[in-house]
Amino acid sequence: MVTYLVLYKFTDSAMGRLQELPQGIAAVHQAVADAGGQVLACYLLMGEYDSVGIYTFPTDEVALGLLLGIGSQGFLRTTSLKAFSPEQVAEIMARKP
Repeated sequence: MVTYLVLYKFTDSAMGRLQELPQGIAAVHQAVADAGGQVLACYLLMGEYDSVGIYTFPTDEVALGLLLGIGSQGFLRTTSLKAFSPEQVAEIMARKP
């Protein structure tokens, strides 16, 4: 499984429908599960970004497909960051020539 930290910004369309936010969050979480992923964390934020989700996905391609689908609905803009655990970094460094 690959881990992603996804930063969300609400579009103007989303801002006009904030009363639907709980359902929107539930829909994203269901889409992650349907794609074979898992929601590790979800927070609403104060600052440059409106929300953050931390997810695992089976592959990078699954993550990309899901996030493109979310963005194409016009309510959220995403910034995706692939994340590595300290253990993964240690393994990568051990293979370094």
